[in-house]
Amino acid sequence: MGRDRTPLSPAGRAPAADLLALVKPRIMVMSLLTAAAGLALAPVSAGIATVVCALVGTAFLVGAANTLNMYLERDVDCLMARTKNRPLPAGRLGPGVALGFGVAQALVAVPLLTFGVNALTGLLGVLALFAYVMLYTPLKRKTTAATLIGAFPGAAPALMGWTAATGSIDLAGLAVFAVLLFWQIPHFQAIALFRREEYERAGLKTLPSEAGDRAACRSMLTYTVLQVGASVLLVPLGVAGGVYLATALLVGIPYLAYVWAGLLLPGGATPTWARNVFLASILYLPVLYGVLVADGVLG
Repeated sequence: MGRDRTPLSPAGRAPAADLLALVKPRIMVMSLLTAAAGLALAPVSAGIATVVCALVGTAFLVGAANTLNMYLERDVDCLMARTKNRPLPAGRLGPGVALGFGVAQALVAVPLLTFGVNALTGLLGVLALFAYVMLYTPLKRKTTAATLIGAFPGAAPALMGWTAATGSIDLAGLAVFAVLLFWQIPHFQAIALFRREEYERAGLKTLPSEAGDRAACRSMLTYTVLQVGASVLLVPLGVAGGVYLATALLVGIPYLAYVWAGLLLPGGATPTWARNVFLASILYLPVLYGVLVADGVLG
């Protein structure tokens, strides 16, 4: 790849909107909500200073991971319709700006989480950042296992919220983490199914392209079963109570049934079915986590 020479704004500064786009605001908001859920569900109440440091540190950590991901994937993003208008492939920002912005965020996040919260939360943050930038991002072009690797940093904020309050990792905290960890696999496989051509054109390895639709559907079903199971496990572990259990079953069983239907369709998984699973997953998680937090805090 030739050296990138991308003009900035006339004043020599990157537009604020493009810098904001680098952190992927929607993903950041979701990460902050799950971190807040981990804090709220923990059996120990964290002080206001700890809560602020945990949430601000998580925001900078997620921003760093997303920014560095965009820096490393700027060539791939040029080849995909949904990413070609991002600041780097569209030429609105120079790669050096993105690299510096990502590193700067990491240099704020790690000390803030380590010294403002606790060493365990800081360590989890470092591991999540490393896994996302140094493992998941490059491995997407080499193996379908990257999806599993990427699920850890995606779910890490929930566990970081828990450890910010408790200072330790226990079974209940791992169950809160597992709900989000397992949810990501069918969510991503659904995207890979209905955007198969884009991923193939970009040279990214996905299960539908490498192993076929049925393998992707089996993977989606397996991880949905694990995810629904983890969501129910939160009740005997004392994280939430009856209202949450009823909600987990009410939304979890139809969701699981619809994922299972992908293996039963006469013509196999269709793009429409995959898109519907994707949309359902987006609705399912906020409902589940919202009721979880409300029931765990108020119950």
